[in-house]
Amino acid sequence: MREMKDSGIQWAGLIPNDWSKVRLRDYYVIEKGKNAQKYTVEYIGKNEGNIPVYSGQTDNDGVMGYVNDCDYDVESCLFSTTVGAKAMSPKLLRGKFCLSQNCLIMKSIKEIDNSFMFYELNPLFDFERHSIPQYMQPSLRIDDLNKFIVLLPSLEEQHRISAYLDAKCSEIDALTADIQSQIDTLEQYKRSVITEAVTKGLNRDVEMKESGIEYVGKIPASWDMHPVYYYFGERKHKNSLGEEQNLLSLSYGNIIRKDINTREGLLPESFNTYNIVEAGDIIIRPTDLQNDKRSLRTGLVREHGIITSAYIDLMPVRNINTEYYHYLLHAFDVMKVFYNMGNGVRQGLNFSEFSRLMVFEPSLAEQNSIVDYLNDKCEQINTVISEKQDQLATLDAYKKSTIYEYVTGKKEVPAV
Repeated sequence: MREMKDSGIQWAGLIPNDWSKVRLRDYYVIEKGKNAQKYTVEYIGKNEGNIPVYSGQTDNDGVMGYVNDCDYDVESCLFSTTVGAKAMSPKLLRGKFCLSQNCLIMKSIKEIDNSFMFYELNPLFDFERHSIPQYMQPSLRIDDLNKFIVLLPSLEEQHRISAYLDAKCSEIDALTADIQSQIDTLEQYKRSVITEAVTKGLNRDVEMKESGIEYVGKIPASWDMHPVYYYFGERKHKNSLGEEQNLLSLSYGNIIRKDINTREGLLPESFNTYNIVEAGDIIIRPTDLQNDKRSLRTGLVREHGIITSAYIDLMPVRNINTEYYHYLLHAFDVMKVFYNMGNGVRQGLNFSEFSRLMVFEPSLAEQNSIVDYLNDKCEQINTVISEKQDQLATLDAYKKSTIYEYVTGKKEVPAV
């Protein structure tokens, strides 16, 4: 076992005696993306070429769109300037690409293995980024990166470590992709189970009739059909005195509690304009319809609280099981029905517009049976999904620890 020494670096701990400590600026020049402004709006969501434009904050693996002309044709490390949980992790880019204004690029000026540095930057970047108070400095600057101290073994050992990590991380990534594919399949199965139950019922032997709705087709002959406003009114009860403190939020199709005193996220100074909601209400997020077609837009309220008035609060006005209607509207949501209700160019809907949507009315007994069936079935599916998400978390932790142990020299790749 080789001799180790204290690195004097909080995130690194002990390192091999023969490893050096250098600043990033000694091996890299760091700059912002060229022509950055033209990519901030013009190419978002567009695909007009085969050269990727990278952004510091996007759900699509850092890619915000594609263009025909490139700014860079090099092997480089890429940083997001954004600080926080949504910030993009460092990337190693090869070939042609462009950058938006919230990215920084590192180009080597001395002989170094860029793959090794990419692996080392991941634990370093996480440590340094989260140590920056957001209220003092909301983004990383070139000066921040220039001051980062990094560890360097010999160039030959850099090559050995990067080659080993390339192979090891590829194995982990393949397992991760397989599990994620299983999760996606389960999510799709759950959506199909919900859609089938809320539009066809549980008894496959009953007489059916045409619903007149293209995306639904036939429904049981005994079911009635009416617009949403037949079953729901709009609850508009402002928290005008600010007395209600149970802050609720729509998150991934669920209504969850949120700390009203948190500093995370965007919250108003006053909650007096928020709506007071009640258990059994259904919340609809009717905003940004054309730009955001991925979010889940419905949620069932299960407790008294307050929620932003930007949402539509559907209040039941008849003797119905609102869980059934939540499942039904959720099915319509994942079928992207809401996106066609804004006359093509509208970014949002109001209650009057949304309430014209046609929905179904099984008997109350059948509504209850459908809800019981779906609650049980979805719980089973969610349990399996949760187990697989735990597997993903374990693989992610294993990948991070493997990278950390080799880029700090705590484990050694033998020379061939």
